[in-house]
Amino acid sequence: MPTDVTPKIFYQSSMPRAGSTLLQNIVAQNPAFHVTPTSGLLELIFGARLNYTNNPEFKAQDAVSMKKAFLAFSRAGMEAYFKALTDKPYVLDKSRGWGVHFDLLSMIFNEEPKIICMVRDLRQILASMEKKFRQNPDKHRPIENHSNLSGTTTFKRALIHLQSPPVGLALDRLIELHQRGWNKKVLFLRFEDLTTQPAETLQKVYQYLGVPEFKHNFENVAQVTQEDDQVFGTPGLHEIRPQVKPLQNDYLSILGSDVIQMVQANYAWYFTLFGYRVSPV
Repeated sequence: MPTDVTPKIFYQSSMPRAGSTLLQNIVAQNPAFHVTPTSGLLELIFGARLNYTNNPEFKAQDAVSMKKAFLAFSRAGMEAYFKALTDKPYVLDKSRGWGVHFDLLSMIFNEEPKIICMVRDLRQILASMEKKFRQNPDKHRPIENHSNLSGTTTFKRALIHLQSPPVGLALDRLIELHQRGWNKKVLFLRFEDLTTQPAETLQKVYQYLGVPEFKHNFENVAQVTQEDDQVFGTPGLHEIRPQVKPLQNDYLSILGSDVIQMVQANYAWYFTLFGYRVSPV
């Protein structure tokens, strides 16, 4: 669908299991927006940056000129990517890596990017990961290795999630966002607020993006984004419920008190930053 319209690109860079797919599909109700599933666009920029950095052909030329050319290449490439996909004026691209590359996006477009970050109670994120683990016992699960006693208990699996992608990496990126001061430019939305106050939450989205508001139907959210979750090794990973409504916190029954105590003790910064209460267990 080639078009002459150059879309304005916005970004979503969220925690896992925090409603990022739900938000994309809510925004997709707005006919002015093209939304993506988990996007590979950032990986294309990474590939170009790697070659621009390391190839002798670039090193042998004037560094200032090559930097200018690389940034122009990246911007034109990103814009052309979406011009080939949509004729809509706005794009919301979803990738967990955008937030921590705030400076790169600022340099490519010569303006600060608009980035939305969905967060959720960390205990419930881990509970959701554990429930996905338990969902298909007939399938091999890479996180569990009985021969080396890795991932063989709920506690061990929680530790692995906290120290590896996607959860651990997303936590590191949140820390970096705050250490670099970019958090002041990012719109953080809590999953719990989206599901209890969806209209107010979407109003914040439109105000932050600076685009006209749209009246959404939160009773029937069609799934527009499609992903083959077998690629990610977890069936149903990016499926949404059609009705936006609160979900019950079940982290204590899923994870147990030992995991909850560990998470609350070691990730107090997360609870403080995003206003989650620490529970006695």
